[in-house]
Amino acid sequence: QVQLVESGGGLVQAGGSLRLSCTVSTSILSFNTMGWHRQAPGKQRELVASITRGGRTTYVDSLKGRFTISRDSAGNTVYLQMNSLEPEDTAVYYCAAETVIRRTYWGQGTQVTVSS
Repeated sequence: QVQLVESGGGLVQAGGSLRLSCTVSTSILSFNTMGWHRQAPGKQRELVASITRGGRTTYVDSLKGRFTISRDSAGNTVYLQMNSLEPEDTAVYYCAAETVIRRTYWGQGTQVTVSS
């Protein structure tokens, strides 16, 4: 059973930074795509950033330049570096792993709260 565990969330003031980590129970290179999603209260879950097995990254346009997705060389952790955080970034952030047959595994989420 694949397990994803997120960490690194917390409370930060506007303008601050956080780095989220997602540790997977197997090599992330076994997945087609790794992604970070977020869900704010009363809103739908949205994709924030993703990285393919080949290392290609994509971001939601509104977050380009502030958020960076990366992975470690050992191949079982994905990161989301978040800079210049805004109160609108407050959400539960989820890590997701998608297989080549489009099955998606999810972590339990980590809360990010940005105070103004």
